[in-house]
Amino acid sequence: MGTTLVLVLTALAASAPASATAPSAAPVSAPTGSPPTTEGGAEEARLDRAVPREILRRGGFDTVTPEFARALAGAGSYAAAERAVVRHGSLLWRRAVDRVQGRGPAGGDLSRDDDRPLYWARLGMARELRGWEPGFTLPAAQRARLLDRLEVTSRGQEEIRFPSAGKGVKRVLMTGFDPFTLDRDIRISNPSGAAALALDGTLVRTADGGWARVETAVFPVRWRDFADGTVERALRPHLPRVDLFTTVSQGRVGRFDIERFNGAWRGGFPDNENVSATGPVPVADPASQPQWTTTTLPYADLVAADTGRFPVYDNTSVTEVPQGAADPVVRPAGPTPGSAARAGGGGDYLSNEIAYRATLLRDRLGLPALPGGHVHTPVLRFAAGNADAVTDPEFLRDRADITAQVRAIIAVAADTAG
Repeated sequence: MGTTLVLVLTALAASAPASATAPSAAPVSAPTGSPPTTEGGAEEARLDRAVPREILRRGGFDTVTPEFARALAGAGSYAAAERAVVRHGSLLWRRAVDRVQGRGPAGGDLSRDDDRPLYWARLGMARELRGWEPGFTLPAAQRARLLDRLEVTSRGQEEIRFPSAGKGVKRVLMTGFDPFTLDRDIRISNPSGAAALALDGTLVRTADGGWARVETAVFPVRWRDFADGTVERALRPHLPRVDLFTTVSQGRVGRFDIERFNGAWRGGFPDNENVSATGPVPVADPASQPQWTTTTLPYADLVAADTGRFPVYDNTSVTEVPQGAADPVVRPAGPTPGSAARAGGGGDYLSNEIAYRATLLRDRLGLPALPGGHVHTPVLRFAAGNADAVTDPEFLRDRADITAQVRAIIAVAADTAG
């Protein structure tokens, strides 16, 4: 594979995640942009609560939706609308990356390493687009296409730019996820989403004295997007060109985990739309779908390395229905032959699913030796007793330390790849 490397980071909890217990903020009277739409569901409806509006204001992103609305108002055709969507979606991604990395004005007093303004601003733009009434006929299929273009561009999935081959720089693709479990605590941030913004376009020094270039993107916390193939569409163009990939998500308290096994099962925990999905992971060609996929990450090196203050574990535990049995059991050492998956090391939520999909794609592309798999970060929490503020010193310290340790894990993985 030469000198290329890809490290894919995705951020979700292992299963039904542990989370802060603060109640969601009450709705406020003034809406953010267009009013809620039925199609936008629970995710976009949260925009009208006090905390999202505070995050947008203090992050300097409260002007994003009005600017996008003005651009849509000036679009006299579908083609013009698509240009406006692509332009403003890409601008949102770049604006979020620049703010986190210290370029340009902060726009407010919210810590620059915060991933939440990007999430809430994207939702505001999506709600504006759903409710937009253009001066020309816009069939439902075309509106859906515009919404998809907004998703892809504002998540950085079309901004992946690696140096040309032969430059001696390993290639790292790192993806994060949106905040989630927002009805438990609407203030929630996602540490891997924050890490994705912090590392996009940066160079990481490896122990052998070389360099790895990091490019990033983020994914939604929605079952339907995964069923529609968003993971495969984003990763397929890159996996054949790389030396290593990994998915990463928020998992357990106080630790990183290298997940050895991924299972073909959805456990039903509600997503950001408050939708549940239970059953086999839906993929193309289900007849050839394995119950388990495995990591090919250098887990022994990652566990042994001093990458930061959080310990890193090699997690081999899964939940399976043994061959010939009816009830699920926990297997600390991994699945047994012929068993049916009920939870991978990363659980049965979307973190397990993205790991399963990425490693299955690796295998179906004929790249079984390509190093890749899943890493879970520690849970990011607010300090005890803080049920109101959108930030605090413990929250900021842990987010910064997790990002630094993700960077160190990339350096170790890059050093052992290729």
